Formats: sequence, structure tokens, C-alpha cells
Amino acid sequence: ADSESGEGLQQQGNIMGKKMILLLIFGVLAAYYIYTPLPDNIEEPWRLMWAWFAELLGISHFMDILQFFMSLREVPVRSDENVTVMQTTFNNVPVRVYVPKRKSEILRRGLFYIHGGGWCLGDAAFLNYDFLSRRTADRLDAIVISTNYRLAPKYHFPSQFEDVYNALRWFLHQDVLEKYGIDPERIGVSGDSAGGNLAAAVAQQLIEDPDVKIKLKIQSLIYPALQTLDMNLPSYREYPHFPVLPKSLMVRFWSEYFTTDRSLEKAMLFNQHIPVESSHLFKYVNWSSLLPEKFRKGHVYNSPTHGSSKLAKKYPGFLDVRAAPLLADDNKLRGLPVTYVLTCQHDVLRDDGVMYVTRLRNAGVQVTHNHIEDGYHGALFFNEFKIEYRIENQYMSWLHENL
Repeated sequence: ADSESGEGLQQQGNIMGKKMILLLIFGVLAAYYIYTPLPDNIEEPWRLMWAWFAELLGISHFMDILQFFMSLREVPVRSDENVTVMQTTFNNVPVRVYVPKRKSEILRRGLFYIHGGGWCLGDAAFLNYDFLSRRTADRLDAIVISTNYRLAPKYHFPSQFEDVYNALRWFLHQDVLEKYGIDPERIGVSGDSAGGNLAAAVAQQLIEDPDVKIKLKIQSLIYPALQTLDMNLPSYREYPHFPVLPKSLMVRFWSEYFTTDRSLEKAMLFNQHIPVESSHLFKYVNWSSLLPEKFRKGHVYNSPTHGSSKLAKKYPGFLDVRAAPLLADDNKLRGLPVTYVLTCQHDVLRDDGVMYVTRLRNAGVQVTHNHIEDGYHGALFFNEFKIEYRIENQYMSWLHENL
């Protein structure tokens, strides 16, 4: 009996010890974020900590906790004095449709918008996306389609891509455009972050789709994630712990897009996930030649350290051009429409966008690159008014001129 009692006390002690370690780690993280300067009204670091802590305790999956927090800011379908809002489906994919109320004597622009959230989070109903869609519809006198798509960790690539592509193809049917009074020669696709990734991917796919007769006039990519090969770009080196989107979170988003197997995340975090037989792909993301001097300054390009072939064979999606649009060859890029790319200086994804700008221009595509020196990932939606207002105005002005 004494032996059993001793073992019970030891187990309780082990549990208490683990809890104390977790609390200590949580306290360190809390202190880090308290003393790290942040733009006003950014609450995401606290949400990240709670989600991480809940996952460590085995309460829930990290992404499920974050999605719960985001769902608290979703808004119902409701029209206002300027815009009529409707919920429907395009080829079984849920979308919100935003239609200006004022009469138009001509066919309107059409913009297909894809929300961000690391392929794991977000919804067209999220307050920020609903507000942006209303503003876009009203300011541009445009029909805005804000699409949803299945999310990880429940669904993995290519589910997200397929949902967005199927909804976009449906939207591009002539009868659908006629129903909403849209000019078939003035249609664009846009998205932010993971939504920018999906926008770039579907724009590339449309080029090779013989069944789609109506083509895009523009694509607009807001701080997009575009490549899975190199997690050690200068932007990843400079801002590995920057709040909102630290390197560890971006790598987690990428890995969750393909699998819940954490071994891929670990390999990506150490930049050892690309097998030697895929080394030829690095020419598409070689930042030593694709980044302008201002972004390369002070950094030395290191030849990639190759990883095992097992991960690539098990999860081939992370080498698929539909997941990583920067892997497209120049022949495919040449067929892309007029493009707008917005990048932010304080963002691990900065160099993805900058390299895409270089490659598109080299392929002869007309590109407008808007780089925000004081910007950070997600700045379009945070209440740092000067940055948010400036980014939105530049984005809207470009759409007005080119769509």
C-alpha cells in the first residue's frame, strides 16, 4: 500500500511539475509580448499564446482555438444603405455577394475576393472582410464575390485550391455574369496572405483551362504567401519573431495546409524539407538573383540543405505549383493578367511577393508593386489608422484605374 501511495504521489508530482513548466513558458511568452512594441489594437499575440497553451494541455487543436476566436468577430448577412448583401453558393461553395444599390447604366466591374488565414482560419463573414467587401463594392461600383473554402486541419491541400477554383469558374460563366450585370471584360481576382496565394494559383490555372472562355483582366495580391521551398529568405531572417506572423506560425500554417503530421513542420522550420531530386526548383526562388539589392543587403545566400525524400513522397503538395505559385515556369507566367502586388517591410512573407514581382516583370507581365516601408502583415485590417487607410486607398485606386 505504501508503494502504491508513493507511486501516486510521484505521478501527481510529475503532473504538477509539467503544469509548472507550462505556466513558466506561458509567463515568459506573455512577458515577451508585453515588452515587445506593437501597433495599437493588435490582439493576435494573446490569441496565439492561448491557442498554443490550450494545445499543449491537450484541450484542442491550435488552429481550432484560433478559429474560435475569429468566429467571435463574424457578422450576419445584412444589407445597408449603399450595398445589398446576399449569401449563396457557387458550385456548392459558399460565397457572399455584394451589390451596389445605386443604379448603373453600364455593366459593372466584378471582383472575386479570397480571404486569408493560413488556409486554416477565416471566413467571408469575418468583420474585416465583410467591411472590405462593402467598401470595395461601394467605392468602385463593383460586384464583389467574397468566397469561402474548406479549411485545415480538417481539410488539406488541394481542397482549398479546388473550392476557390470551382467557385471562380462558376462565377465566370456567361449566364452568371449576366445575372449580376457584370462586364465580362472587367473581372479580377484578389486576396490577402493565404488568399493572395490562392488568387495567384487560380489565376495561373485559368490560363491552361480550355473550358473557361472569359479571362481575368487583373489579379491583386496583398502580402501573399507564394513559395514553400525556402524558409530562410532575408525577410524570414530579419523578422522571425515579429508579432502577428512570426516564422514559426507561418511554417505551421504551411505544414497544416498539407498535413497534421508535425514532422513536416519541423523539417520546414529547419529548412531541410526539399529532397535533392527537387533541387532544380530552387532556381524559381533564388533570392540572391530575384531580390533587389535593398532586400539582399547584409545577407549571404546559402545553398539549400536537402532533406529526406520521404516527406515529399508522402506530402507532394508542398512541391505543387498550385500550392506554391512561384514555382511556375516563365511560359506560364507570361500569360498572366495585369498584376498588383502589395508587400510590407516587417513581414516574413515580404520576399515572396518581391520575388514574384521580379519574375512577373522578367516574363513581360505589367506589374505595380506597392511596398509599405512601415507596414506589417495584416496591416490592411488592423486599426493603425494611418497605415490601414493608406494601404486601402492605394489598393482601391489601383483597382479603379485597372479593373
